[in-house]
Amino acid sequence: MTFPEPRDSLKALEGYHSPQLDVDVRLNTNESPYPPPPAFVAAWLAELGAAPLHRYPDRSARELRAALAARLDQPVERIFCANGSNEVLQTILLTYGGPDRLALVFEPTYALHEHIARITATPVVLGERGDDFAIDPDDARARIDAEQPDIVFLCSPNNPTGTVDDRELLEVVLDAAPGLVVVDEAYGEFAHRSALDLVGDDVPLVVVRTYSKVWSLAGLRLGLCVAPPRVVAELEKVVLPYHLDFATQIAGTVALRFGSEMERRVALLVEERERLFVELGDRDGITVFPSGANFLLFRIEGGSPDDAGHEVWEAMVRHGVLVRDFSRWPRVEGCLRVTVGTPAENDVFLAALDAAMEEVQGA
Repeated sequence: MTFPEPRDSLKALEGYHSPQLDVDVRLNTNESPYPPPPAFVAAWLAELGAAPLHRYPDRSARELRAALAARLDQPVERIFCANGSNEVLQTILLTYGGPDRLALVFEPTYALHEHIARITATPVVLGERGDDFAIDPDDARARIDAEQPDIVFLCSPNNPTGTVDDRELLEVVLDAAPGLVVVDEAYGEFAHRSALDLVGDDVPLVVVRTYSKVWSLAGLRLGLCVAPPRVVAELEKVVLPYHLDFATQIAGTVALRFGSEMERRVALLVEERERLFVELGDRDGITVFPSGANFLLFRIEGGSPDDAGHEVWEAMVRHGVLVRDFSRWPRVEGCLRVTVGTPAENDVFLAALDAAMEEVQGA
């Protein structure tokens, strides 16, 4: 018996994975270090208990979309929701990508932009970020003029670098792009600048957000985008029917009642991010990069960059702390990325980093 082969474009594709190890402090996946407020959990479970689970959920997620529209000060017709921001990205690519379309990404950036593009048989062309991980507007315009992409992906704050795009860059890209511009703002609430105010009914701009970070709902998988109504209408034709279940829709709606708690958490995490930035910058052998997200990228200097970074990562695991190892990724060689945790977790991280650096440098 012969099993069918996947299509040729997928044979060399690797799945997207982040290690899940049994450690004391896990700071590798940019989740919120805080669980949802107990009052939210109680309210969510109470409403879920009254849901007619023998019926399909509202396919249009009208109540959730209306609540999001009110919070974001947007017309409800501009709101599209899905199972995490990755399903939003996948639906965009299923709708506006494909074998006869082209997507442009600027590396290094969120790996799922290229990954999902290839899954949806969308050819990808690469632009480059500078040494400071910013995108030069002139370079972006030249790349767009040369390639004429159907979709341009930006990520601000960028993952894994934390870079926040300048308004000038977004305006240049919007002016030059012949197709859709998608700005992934999964970490947008932590930054001082957003593209949301540029979304308009006649502007080919989509801004993607998620509940996974500041709303402490990574385990429920809820994402959204703000886009022109004509784009939302096309996305809803493509997404699977009844894809958002009762539990997710109710959680997303109820969570918005706890906006003040979310804002306090954002402020605390930004304060801790800045503390970690200073602490890492004061350490010999480490270069830390500015970030507008809930994480920091830092490079281990000295020796072979990828080996030194990986050795420090391994040593930190032995000390019970897990961060993300980017040391062998192109363009971020030698780098590790740490999620901002609670103050106590961050102290443990710094102590483990110091011990790991001493072990590696003294070896």
